[in-house]
Amino acid sequence: MYKRKFIPLVLLMILIVNGCSNKQEVMSTPVDYVNPYMGNISHLLVPTYPTVHLPNSMLRIYPERADYTSDKIKGLPVIVTSHRGKSAFSLSFYQGAESGLQPVYYYCYDNEMIKPYSYSSYFEEEEVSTKFAPSHQAGIYELSFRKNDAPYLILSTTNGELKTTENTISGYQNIDHQTKVYVYMETSALPEKTMTVSKEEINHSHTAIKGKNVGIALLYSTDIKTIKVRYGISFIDEKQAKANLQREIKDYDVENQMNIAKNIWNQTLSKIKVEGIDENAKAIFYTSLYRTYERMICLSEDNRYYSAFDNSIHKDSVPFYTDDWIWDTYRAVHPLRVIIEPEMEADMIQSFIRMAQQMEHNWMPTFPEVTGDSRRMNSNHGVATVIDSYIKGICNFDLSAAYEACKLGITEKTLAPWSGIKGGEITKFYWENGYLPALAPGEQETDALPILHPFEKRQPVAVTLGTSYDEWCLAQIAKQLGYEKDYNYFLQGSKNYRNIFNPETKFFHPKNAKGEFIEPFDYATAGGLGAREAYGENNGWIYRWDVPHNIADLIELMGGKEAFRNNLETMYNTPLGEAKYVFYAQLPDHTGNVGQFSMANEPSMHIPYLYNYIGEPWRTQKRVRTLLDEWFRNDLMGLPGDEDGGGMSAFVVFSMLGFYPITPGLPIYVIGTPMFERAVIETGAGKSFEVIAHNYSPTNKYIQSAKLNGKDWNQSWFEHKELMNGGKLEFTMGNTPNKNWAADSVPPSFEMNK
Repeated sequence: MYKRKFIPLVLLMILIVNGCSNKQEVMSTPVDYVNPYMGNISHLLVPTYPTVHLPNSMLRIYPERADYTSDKIKGLPVIVTSHRGKSAFSLSFYQGAESGLQPVYYYCYDNEMIKPYSYSSYFEEEEVSTKFAPSHQAGIYELSFRKNDAPYLILSTTNGELKTTENTISGYQNIDHQTKVYVYMETSALPEKTMTVSKEEINHSHTAIKGKNVGIALLYSTDIKTIKVRYGISFIDEKQAKANLQREIKDYDVENQMNIAKNIWNQTLSKIKVEGIDENAKAIFYTSLYRTYERMICLSEDNRYYSAFDNSIHKDSVPFYTDDWIWDTYRAVHPLRVIIEPEMEADMIQSFIRMAQQMEHNWMPTFPEVTGDSRRMNSNHGVATVIDSYIKGICNFDLSAAYEACKLGITEKTLAPWSGIKGGEITKFYWENGYLPALAPGEQETDALPILHPFEKRQPVAVTLGTSYDEWCLAQIAKQLGYEKDYNYFLQGSKNYRNIFNPETKFFHPKNAKGEFIEPFDYATAGGLGAREAYGENNGWIYRWDVPHNIADLIELMGGKEAFRNNLETMYNTPLGEAKYVFYAQLPDHTGNVGQFSMANEPSMHIPYLYNYIGEPWRTQKRVRTLLDEWFRNDLMGLPGDEDGGGMSAFVVFSMLGFYPITPGLPIYVIGTPMFERAVIETGAGKSFEVIAHNYSPTNKYIQSAKLNGKDWNQSWFEHKELMNGGKLEFTMGNTPNKNWAADSVPPSFEMNK
């Protein structure tokens, strides 16, 4: 009977008893708290994957299976080339008759242990145990065999070419029609025989094989009980893969490489140190922080990199990064990186600029991946990463070049979602009328109004709101560059959200080309699958708040502070209106519900903080803490929805620290509620910013008073420069709200001087 896999919910903790006071302290390094299995069973859509890698590194692996409930894995992974993707090669082992050789095997497993810096498992039917440790562009396995049969190792590719010489295997796999990933692999022992393997035959006379689902097999002596395998990977060529291996892993010492990787993770995660008695909260925090380092990945190999954006090899001393879903990451991942990894963020912005210049139209990318820009989701939010970085002091990139790419990507490219073509009729309509026109239910797209993606639809409300924000970001860059005409033009366009605001219902409502609101319309369930005929993945209750650049105006549109608060409260208290299986069949991304609010998707993340803008920050404190407790837990279902490369995890990191960047592009943070007694954020140049909670306990979520650098602080926000200059933000906490704290000071909106 298959044995259940082992998982520690709070990883390695060493308890030291103080003999004098009899006090117990938990002594753990940050990486010991990380639980890669958190969220590995999804609520509905895609689970998180327990990824083994170094921060932002090219080499990433995880066992190839559906999720934690899977009984088998497909071989041993070699490199995952895209977020949530499959391994490009599989390393398999086999003991038995040669006639049973296959390119890849599926294994039952037990006693699995995954940490950011290591993977180990026991394969009970084969009686083989394995260990793995990563480097940036290389990795190493150790396999121990208990059976007496001669062991085979098989490296396979689903679509590529492999060849062998003595104890090495090298080759490539096609990722798409132009992008290849290369491998160079060495084993610690010389094989007795080598052969090629396919589903059709085993061939001893060939040392190379090309095709789909083919492999190279190495047969070793029965005396060999342990085989170590080290390998390098590259997107340039096999020679570079070998150079990457030789640079990074010089021997076969797996334990040493684990220690190296562990130390790198501890240095990285220690950029934020948290203290308090809630060990579970630390596990959630450091797991979330670890997840923000999976992407973007650095493709630079000895000052060269492959770019799928022009299918060329480039020489450049500035690191080149890719693999980013900007729609998901601009809200919190990039702003977090601005604080703790500013040099890396600058390199990433420069990478965006290079991608744009390498592509045909010089359009800022939206979903840059190893294989190029897949142009997914809606809007063009790369512009937000540019202005947010620049306005917060990261200026070592060409702002004018970035502006040109952003401007062209927004004004020339179609505004239709999931498309990289030039703008057509509906895009022209937006620029002339200030909104994207909607179709009535059942109305078909016409030749005059083409759209590229039939499943994703127009998403007219989401596109109008998103493009309004993009125009605001363009205006802020134009202001920095002194382009007054552009500044005024795009600033006016940033108010286009008003064109689809329904003054009767106080919702953003799809409007047809005649200027008429689509009727009848249900804000919870209209819009078809994913509400894409109006919104995008979430319903009208979520997009009701999607004006991050001008919240003050949104408050006025809704009728003032009291109406705004009542509308927020109504959202949290309005039921789905139908059975969950019906609701989620239409809106599978809209999970993590509290009423109509969804914690599971990125457009929701700023909503709990909006009470600050009406002088009721105590309501934000309550909501944020409740949502964290309900939906982010240190267990297998501990995330409420898709984790798109750190998008939700960055929300958790910020929220547990006690503040959040509602508006990328405005250099401020809106205060929530701290979850730790003390947090120390390294801000560079030997400086640090402390967040201290006096009268701390896990249940004291309400701020009674605050001080910033020793001075009384009675506003629910602070500026980025105050964080980066180093200092101390102190809160006195309690278990009931102080409704007077920061009641008369609201965060700035639209412009810092207003």
